[in-house]
Amino acid sequence: MDNAKPITVVLADDHAIVREGIAAKFQERLDITIAGECSDGESAVEIILELKPAFAVLDLNMPKLGGLEVVRRLRQAGSETKVIVLSISRDESVIRELFRSGADGYVLKDGPARHLFEAMNYIRDGGQYLTPLLRRENIENSKEKPDPLTLLSKREYEVFSYLVDGMRPKDIAKVLAISPKTVDTYRANIMRKLDVEGIAGLVRFAIQRNINATSLPC
Repeated sequence: MDNAKPITVVLADDHAIVREGIAAKFQERLDITIAGECSDGESAVEIILELKPAFAVLDLNMPKLGGLEVVRRLRQAGSETKVIVLSISRDESVIRELFRSGADGYVLKDGPARHLFEAMNYIRDGGQYLTPLLRRENIENSKEKPDPLTLLSKREYEVFSYLVDGMRPKDIAKVLAISPKTVDTYRANIMRKLDVEGIAGLVRFAIQRNINATSLPC
């Protein structure tokens, strides 16, 4: 990394000891500046969109919104911040979906700190970084069926997100300026495409893919 201009970074992890440890490592470097820190996914989206840091380092599993959903919302908002996701998970389907959704790097928490710096260098050079502790060919396996979420239209995905966040259909209708009947139609289409039944099925689907709801509907 060059010394011309400090690289701004936002850290998001619900474990303060992890967040502070990463911050301490970054503070050893003159070319990196911590622009902001937070402990949940919703705050991460807000801070990143407001501060527009060069990098965001996110925990995969956070309260309110998980790392995968944070990545999706940032990309939907047109954010150009480079996103590195940290986790202990070696679940290849989750990692694959992170990259499909717009993540720039994936680093394991049980790996050495240098992997995080390697990721930043590699991403700045235009690449997508995957921790060397995992096999890239497994992550890039194209024979796996595509995630059903990719079948949803942009509006269907918005309705899906509101539903798993616990919002009532009539309130979704107000937010999106559409009729409650239209929301019901979207909901039926979403359940058909995702092959689930009822709101509980949608919530289970979201949890299985680390899309954390702010509250679970009854």
